[in-house]
Amino acid sequence: MKNIWIALGVIVVLGFVGFSWYQGGFNQMIALDQGVKSSWAQVENQLQRRFDLIPNLVNTVKGYAAHEKSILEEVTRLRSQWAQAASVPDKVAAANSLSGALSRLLLVSENYPNLKADQTFLTLQSQLEGTENRIAVERMRYNQAVEAFNSYQRSFFGRYFASQTGLSEPAVYFKAEETAKQVPKVQF
Repeated sequence: MKNIWIALGVIVVLGFVGFSWYQGGFNQMIALDQGVKSSWAQVENQLQRRFDLIPNLVNTVKGYAAHEKSILEEVTRLRSQWAQAASVPDKVAAANSLSGALSRLLLVSENYPNLKADQTFLTLQSQLEGTENRIAVERMRYNQAVEAFNSYQRSFFGRYFASQTGLSEPAVYFKAEETAKQVPKVQF
């Protein structure tokens, strides 16, 4: 009779340990997924800030650089493209394209000494540069969250919990496009 109680006690303890292990792994998968979503929300906050600054910057530059119409139109088109992007990969691609166009727009300002001295332009340029830095930081944090999520998801037990939670698809990294890696040329 004593052996039955010991066996029953061992079964209860193993059941409790197993349940705790399952609960911990399941909760970790959910927490990592929420970390990715939270980090992406911060990236979107900064992209939205940039999105809101662009019309003011474009209108300020328009007064000085009327014949640089193609760059201004491209920035406006890419801004609309970002606003219409529905998925994370589409938003990443649109944001990267917009970054390149904004770099070209800021290079245009080098040809206009009056524009470079205009306080409105300088303020907008400073805000845009600050926003670009914030975007870079948030992209890094997002990619760190994606790395943690994807690493756990690919681990031995993580695969099991990923299938249990329905989170078996790896999260998408925020990568720079090849064209964004090229240094813009400034000629005087």
